[in-house]
Amino acid sequence: MDVVRYAASKLPTPHGEFRLVVYRTGAALGPGGTAVGGAVDEAAEEHVAMVMGDVTGDAVLTRVHSSCFTGEVLGSQRCDCRAQLDAALARVAAEGRGVVVYLVQEGRGIGLGNKVRAYALQDAGADTVEANLQLGFEADHRSYDLAAAILRDLGVRSVRLMTNNPDKIAGLVAAGVPTTHESHWVDAGAASADYLTVKKAKMGHLA
Repeated sequence: MDVVRYAASKLPTPHGEFRLVVYRTGAALGPGGTAVGGAVDEAAEEHVAMVMGDVTGDAVLTRVHSSCFTGEVLGSQRCDCRAQLDAALARVAAEGRGVVVYLVQEGRGIGLGNKVRAYALQDAGADTVEANLQLGFEADHRSYDLAAAILRDLGVRSVRLMTNNPDKIAGLVAAGVPTTHESHWVDAGAASADYLTVKKAKMGHLA
């Protein structure tokens, strides 16, 4: 996976000061994988890592988090994404060392437009897995090779992964990152209860 570190700065947050590191992929890379300055064109992507403390080495508390515009920006209560992101940042801050890798993989990797199409199918009675399948996608369309490349660039050798998703654990291990599991459930609201139930029943999410 071609990814290069493009920019970094301090970022004060309600959970404390992190180091924000931006990575570029795709057409934002020039010959030899060099980051190209200027705007990101439509074929390129930018992903980030929120870093606290010295994360070189082993057993780094880590969250690999996929973007959720509807939940994190618009306040949708269909999912628990915003709560999971906040909880991960709080856990890293409490430990004083860790990484939250934030990937642009909206809607479990199918994109914002298709995610909203899936919402419409859910409104008609499908669950989250059925909706993705009806649109012709896998239940979870994400890849974790990019997260592994970012972690390697940061000097992380192994992680304690804050997740409930066994596919995320398997994806990082397959990409060469030794991984142990740290449970990461947050409280469900009325609008997200079915979403979380399907995660456990159909996607094998861990306790």
